[in-house]
Amino acid sequence: MKTLAIKDLIPGMVLGETVYTSQGQLIMEANSTLTSEGIYKLSFYNISHVNVEDSDSGLSEGYLPNPSRASNPSNSQKVKSQPEFMKFQIEYTKETNALRQVFDGIIANPKAPIDLDQILNNFSTLVASINTTVDLFDKLHNMRLDDDSVYSHCLNVALIARRMGKWLRFSREELNILTLCGLFHDIGKTSIPDEILNKPEKYTDEEFTLIKQHPLFGYKLLKKLPIDDRIKKAALQHHERCDGSGYPQGLLENSIDDYAEIIAIADVYDATTAARSYRAPLCPFQAIALFQKDGLQKYRPQYILTFLNRIASTYQNNRVLLNSGQSAKIVMINAKHLTKPMIQMDDGSIIDMLTKPELEIIKII
Repeated sequence: MKTLAIKDLIPGMVLGETVYTSQGQLIMEANSTLTSEGIYKLSFYNISHVNVEDSDSGLSEGYLPNPSRASNPSNSQKVKSQPEFMKFQIEYTKETNALRQVFDGIIANPKAPIDLDQILNNFSTLVASINTTVDLFDKLHNMRLDDDSVYSHCLNVALIARRMGKWLRFSREELNILTLCGLFHDIGKTSIPDEILNKPEKYTDEEFTLIKQHPLFGYKLLKKLPIDDRIKKAALQHHERCDGSGYPQGLLENSIDDYAEIIAIADVYDATTAARSYRAPLCPFQAIALFQKDGLQKYRPQYILTFLNRIASTYQNNRVLLNSGQSAKIVMINAKHLTKPMIQMDDGSIIDMLTKPELEIIKII
């Protein structure tokens, strides 16, 4: 028996010991033969290493694996192997660094004018490297890091919000304002010490109280700048909710700016689909489920329904991993139950997930 990192596992290897989550939930039993889906499942639950049988190279009899997995690459492998993704990575890194410099300049001199046209021109280069909606989310999901910075998060939110603006048929000028709202929405987090902001453990009450002040910190930084008021309001109101449950002011729907509403949805989606020290990134269908659990009444219907329907439809015909360890293909989205589509199993059978409440989609593969 030998211990291997998840990244070094190959389909066909045999688990030497039963694997559990940190909460004691069974993931996979000893002597199970690993499949691509099984390896994805281990990765999803943030398992870093497992023990495998080392006799006959740890492979089950009669199984001839492809060490590179190139014969059955995952969606992530396909995305990362594309030259377009490498171009996107370069532009993304350049834009993240540029945004850091802009934030530093505002912090150093909150009254100095900033070149919004140059910021938008730089951003347009990044947008030009993205084709479709699925291309956008594939690229964003594959740029994920455990230590996603404030700057990369702001960049992601701007990209997602701009896409939402297109779905809502915003004009070019409106799209540009919405983009700037996304880019600047979390500038207030630069006023919070990194040791608190990046703390892997649960916040203390005092720390969470400080975190909840970041919209006010952001508004104060942007307040005196000669920029559109909607950008300032997005920084101040992106954690407000229509039912009054948000912060820092507990505003109700009629008091929340429309652009701040859109940024709020993009902000939550990006945060839930990003990796964290305590969990793997959630897949789009899990993010949809969280929105539904949180309560759609927290968001304006025309924005949240448009967003969730578009996200779900984006993954029509994609292969997915289920919490059962099985893989399937989405054949039809259920408009009334977005997280429960019709799926085709590997044996060709069709399952309506509404009839299988125990089944959940946990990864796009």
